[in-house]
Amino acid sequence: MKVRTYEINDTQQIVKLFYDTVHEVNIRDYTKAQVDAWAPADIDIASWTTSLSSKFTFVAEAGAKIVGFGELEANGHIDRFYCHKDFQGKGVGTQILEQIELQAKNLGINKLFTEASITAKPFFANKGFIVIKQQEVERRGQKFINFAMEKLI
Repeated sequence: MKVRTYEINDTQQIVKLFYDTVHEVNIRDYTKAQVDAWAPADIDIASWTTSLSSKFTFVAEAGAKIVGFGELEANGHIDRFYCHKDFQGKGVGTQILEQIELQAKNLGINKLFTEASITAKPFFANKGFIVIKQQEVERRGQKFINFAMEKLI
């Protein structure tokens, strides 16, 4: 497995990975209505391409298959961070986070922060992030619990 920077032709695989992960992994902690609102069937590929291109996006690859991705914004915010359902607990997220931390240090960022799902909270906690607060957010009419978390680097 290798971690590299995002390329535009990765978008289709990334969107599928996102959809599948939310519907097959996050479903453990959220309802069907919540995951349908979080990752709808009609994801706009063009807006994802723009979004992924506007951040420091790292992609984990096993062979030609994308098995994870994570996004760092210039202010230290980790936006989307997902690992393929078949590669959970195999070091994919750790390697992506290492690249994000390296990029952040190179940019002079000393604090990373994210909004972690119930599912992702243990991963981030294990990597030194602390919960700042539990929060309720709304997406497409559904309310979700997530956690504002941060880590000094």
